[in-house]
Amino acid sequence: MATEIKITNLPQGYQSIISNGRHSIIGDEPIKVKGTDLGMSPTELVLAGISMCKVATIRNVARRNNIELGHVDAEVTQVPKRNADGTYTTEVNSSIKIHGDITDEQRQMLIHEADNCYVTKLVKGEWIINESTTL
Repeated sequence: MATEIKITNLPQGYQSIISNGRHSIIGDEPIKVKGTDLGMSPTELVLAGISMCKVATIRNVARRNNIELGHVDAEVTQVPKRNADGTYTTEVNSSIKIHGDITDEQRQMLIHEADNCYVTKLVKGEWIINESTTL
């Protein structure tokens, strides 16, 4: 199923109203690059998608297996590296804390499932990004 996101860029900084037709958020850039810092940057939004998918996957798998959990917390960082040919390699690291009275085996299984969530698979997969057209 196709996902559609619509963006309206505002004149202030790099503020953008990002909508999927049902929900809206503000994206922006930090002040140091002349943004207004009123929303997450594009990179932060990508990382947010990865981390949200990981914690949602943990919650989903736990529910399917009747494992009761408290909070699930995640921290995701990325370190981009510019290669000699001008391309980028990005290393993404995540740490996950699962609150609840669960065994080490359950914890490892849930984290393994999180590391294979659909957004991680999507990002690791092959992308074909076509040239933009005019609206």
